[in-house]
Amino acid sequence: MMAFHASALDGVARNPALPTALLLRLLAFGADGDRPPRDVLHRAGLPESAVALILAHPNPGVRIDFAMSARAEPAQRARPADDPSPKVRAAPAHGPEVHDPPAKLAPLPDAVRARLLDNPDHAVPAALPKSPHPAPTSLAAMATHHRAAARREAVRAWDALPAGERPALPADPDPEVRRAAELQECQQDARVSAGLLREPKSAAEALHRGLLDRAAAERCAAERTHLASLAENPSLPAGLVERLAADPDEAVRLAVSPRPELDETRRMAIDVTAGDRDTGGGVWRVRDGLAGPEVMRRAAAWAHPLLRRAATRSPRLPPDLLRLLARAEDPMADILLGVHHPDTPQEVLMRVFARPGGTFSAWMAQTHPPVPPRGSGHPLREPPRREPPPAVRDPAATPDLIERLSHDPAIRTRQAAARDPRLPLHRLREALLLPEPASSAGANPALPEDGTATVLDRTGVPARPPGTTGLLAPRSEGCDPPTSS
Repeated sequence: MMAFHASALDGVARNPALPTALLLRLLAFGADGDRPPRDVLHRAGLPESAVALILAHPNPGVRIDFAMSARAEPAQRARPADDPSPKVRAAPAHGPEVHDPPAKLAPLPDAVRARLLDNPDHAVPAALPKSPHPAPTSLAAMATHHRAAARREAVRAWDALPAGERPALPADPDPEVRRAAELQECQQDARVSAGLLREPKSAAEALHRGLLDRAAAERCAAERTHLASLAENPSLPAGLVERLAADPDEAVRLAVSPRPELDETRRMAIDVTAGDRDTGGGVWRVRDGLAGPEVMRRAAAWAHPLLRRAATRSPRLPPDLLRLLARAEDPMADILLGVHHPDTPQEVLMRVFARPGGTFSAWMAQTHPPVPPRGSGHPLREPPRREPPPAVRDPAATPDLIERLSHDPAIRTRQAAARDPRLPLHRLREALLLPEPASSAGANPALPEDGTATVLDRTGVPARPPGTTGLLAPRSEGCDPPTSS
């Protein structure tokens, strides 16, 4: 298969006007070991006939990709939960958020999550805690589930748990569940913290988050036990804050430097350098939105970069503080704002996108919800340093002008013209055979059905692949899906 034919096929997979018959033909592709393009599996609004084809596809990677599509409805994503392959069953448990963190998606139905938790293959229930959007209504059932993995997930969502479901977890028969629950309880109970400090596996986290009495804090400081964790503890006595601010270990000084009880003069006098990639995770009460409004405001306004970056991650960041942080022009804070807040000003996203060498930053800016769709001419979709001339984006441009631009020396201009529905049909067909604009031409909604069929023919997508007669029609009732694992 020539490279530009394959590129045209990728474009066809994205084409919003792809006829249903050709969509089904493309989805059936791969019965002999190949697979359809990923974009066709992640289309929004797939008809039931297409979903049935995907679920019956013999390649498990196809079924996994569909289960992790951010554009599929939860009920559709849930259907691979009964797949013969445990790898496929684990895919809806992971959810699209694993690969698309900015997505805020509805969770799987409770009944499906319950089936996944009861799955005998360990990898399937183990995947559920990795999804960041558990359904609140299912958390209570998880807290009393017979599987320890489910109860550990319930602890992870401690704040969302009904209060009546919490007391049993610190007495759970599973030691990992008990420890996780105690690490939640210790934030309000010094006695629980004292018990956790005696356990090597939990001492560092208890020092980091737990309520400490002065004697325990002084003892740990004297023994130099997990000093960086101790320096971040919100209940650390004032005298110890000053002592650790002068500690010979820079990691300890850095950990204590963002503490909100320090004034700006004292904070800036501490000999530390915050790293460009440090996200302020140590200031966890600000980061998690647990600090009070005044502490949050001081964190956002002060010059210390770790305080500002922690504030950018808070789920309770008010709009006026978001605007304040957007003016800081701290590269890491810009990225964190874009990742955690869908209402981040577009000038911040512009800075992120335009920053050289930032692969992740460009990905974040392009997937951010407020950014207009590709082809709209918005600078976040068409970077200024590489964007095609304004004529391509001009709604009054004539077909003749679009055709002339499809011959432009600049690749991006030719690609933009090949995507444009105003491109004359004869030139659109030519673009399908050219290396650089082939993908854009395949995605052009003005491409007629016979042109799309020609792309499928040239790329080797059979009209009815050998051995897949049942794939191109819905499975008869009671027919088991093909087994693959």
